[in-house]
Amino acid sequence: MKMLVFGHGYSAGFLTPLLRARGWQVLGTTRGDPGRVAAAGATPILWPGEEARLREEIAQADAVLVSTAPGPQGDPVLAAFRDDLARARLRWLGYLSTTGVYGDRDGGWVDEDSVLDGSGPRGQARIRAEHAWRDLADGAGLPLHIFRLAGIYGPGRGPFQKIRNGTARRIVKPGQIFSRIHAEDIAQVLLASLDRPAPGAAYNVCDDDPAPPQDVLAHAADLLGLPPPPEIAFEDAEMTPMARSFYQDSKRVSNRRIKGDLGVALRYPDYRSGLAAILAGEDTPHGLRPAPVHDPRA
Repeated sequence: MKMLVFGHGYSAGFLTPLLRARGWQVLGTTRGDPGRVAAAGATPILWPGEEARLREEIAQADAVLVSTAPGPQGDPVLAAFRDDLARARLRWLGYLSTTGVYGDRDGGWVDEDSVLDGSGPRGQARIRAEHAWRDLADGAGLPLHIFRLAGIYGPGRGPFQKIRNGTARRIVKPGQIFSRIHAEDIAQVLLASLDRPAPGAAYNVCDDDPAPPQDVLAHAADLLGLPPPPEIAFEDAEMTPMARSFYQDSKRVSNRRIKGDLGVALRYPDYRSGLAAILAGEDTPHGLRPAPVHDPRA
């Protein structure tokens, strides 16, 4: 079996070893870091750069996972390879979207049947991308599955370094709630979907415990035996426009479908278990661990 991953980044790095253990061949595109893709166990393909090879691989693939964000002109994979995908004979097609498609719910719950009302340009772009992928799948008979990911964290994407060096801040916006998901559980969900394909399905990929971001940072500091970072009111915090945009939406995301339909038992059902595992693994060699990336929801 052959899996082709468009945008083989952080999340795909946790899926690839699971597929390889089952005997899959995995290929992944990268803009310029083939070593990182190879370290995860996948064969790197440069894109842009190797379009002819990618067209050949699409024709031979059993499964395709799309992990690229839409740009100003729409979804880049569809723009470049729509016709090739329409002719493909795939057993499974996955698109990684985001829970941002639901927009702001003032802390209320959403599930996969909730209206898509994404906030801002990025949320709206994701909604358009989902619709474009569904249009292709419906027209070509492709087995599309959509995965709406909550805030991603895991090894290399935790708050510990900023807490240790004193740069972490607990930004407080009353009523703010985020859902999260550990990268290992994303891989679990994707693998379960491959085992139980349900073309046309959408899945929220998140843990059981939506929580305010300041609570997560305070708990991480407690795990380190350090005082919690200082609290700063959202109105007074200096943030980049990207970081500030994360605070536009407040909602709780239901994960009942991944449990009921896919039979997933989360390894890290809440941020407490996930952070403890990250801290415990910091001194353990981890070939897939990326450079730290800050997520303001962590």
